[in-house]
Amino acid sequence: MAENEIVSTSSQRSNIHYWLALKLVPRLAIHKKIKLVKAVGLSQLFSLSTNNLTVHKLSQKQQKAITSPDWLKVEEIINLSLTCQSEIVGFDDDHYPDLLKEIYDPPLVLFVKGNIKLLGQQQIAIVGSRNSSTSGRDNAFQFAHQLVQHDLIITSGLALGIDAAAHKGALNGRGGTIAVVATGLDSVYPARHRVLAKDIVVNNGLIVSEFIPGTPPKAGHFPRRNRIISGLSLGVLIVEATIKSGSLITARCAMEQNREVFSIPSSIKNPQARGCHWLIKQGAKLVEEVADIVEEINIPMKSSLNLNRNNNKEGDTEENQNQDLFNDSLLASVGYEITPVDIVVSRSKLPTDVVLTRLTMLELRGLVSAVPGGYLRVN
Repeated sequence: MAENEIVSTSSQRSNIHYWLALKLVPRLAIHKKIKLVKAVGLSQLFSLSTNNLTVHKLSQKQQKAITSPDWLKVEEIINLSLTCQSEIVGFDDDHYPDLLKEIYDPPLVLFVKGNIKLLGQQQIAIVGSRNSSTSGRDNAFQFAHQLVQHDLIITSGLALGIDAAAHKGALNGRGGTIAVVATGLDSVYPARHRVLAKDIVVNNGLIVSEFIPGTPPKAGHFPRRNRIISGLSLGVLIVEATIKSGSLITARCAMEQNREVFSIPSSIKNPQARGCHWLIKQGAKLVEEVADIVEEINIPMKSSLNLNRNNNKEGDTEENQNQDLFNDSLLASVGYEITPVDIVVSRSKLPTDVVLTRLTMLELRGLVSAVPGGYLRVN
């Protein structure tokens, strides 16, 4: 008996063994692999002879990977997944999302860590620039925070900038979030998001990858990751993006997958807004508030929700104070792009010391943000 037959006899092999063996077949597109399974059957495929496989126009290496699978490698992958405390979801598993099966090239297996039930729940993807602005990150956080109140799961890519803000907003709103990553689940990329990744799992979220544990980050992995982000979701919200960015790849995937695409406009002086504006010109829905998304994907709008308002007297007082500040002439002097203090002084025609004092008050109320080079209006 061959060594690799000792590891796992035919009777011991589960569907996940076969899906992993199929994943290891070299240079064969995913949609062709799925077509083979539909034509022959999953376990039956690995019982075919070379002559039977010839009619499917497979190369010699591909035929060998099916007639003589590397079961030792398959067992190694399963053990690696167990070591990093993740589960493996095969294409025919009950937990595999039906929405993801609809895309052209759905992953044959998903490695998942955390609350696996989130896979089957309604999701909205929020993605954007790694080099995001303060207002962009605030928008991602606030939209995620509010969308989870409508029982939507926030899906993103665990990247710097907008992605991280979206995950944090969902967690802050005590909702679910899914991070789709471009590495094996034994590592976190970027490394500075190790705490965030842990927070996601601890707080009933989920981390997902199609890559085998031990797979490092590579440039080509991220576009592949992006198709899963959009494929899992009812729609994709682009918060900030340059014309040449991974976020636009996600948007393009969403369009190809017949998903909704949403885009938040920004200042024409913000280079991170150009991709968003381009998408709007191409037909993406311009988004100003959460209702724009909820109505488009046709789920009930929870009209009683108002995250910016408290019903107690203290909340009413704070809201009145905020309204007074909204009407502050100084606030009108701060743009949605970075505005230097001297420009604020010039526009408001107030003394510098008065401007600085009132800017501090506006910042404490969350209406402006101090950034390198001046102030930025965020509400």
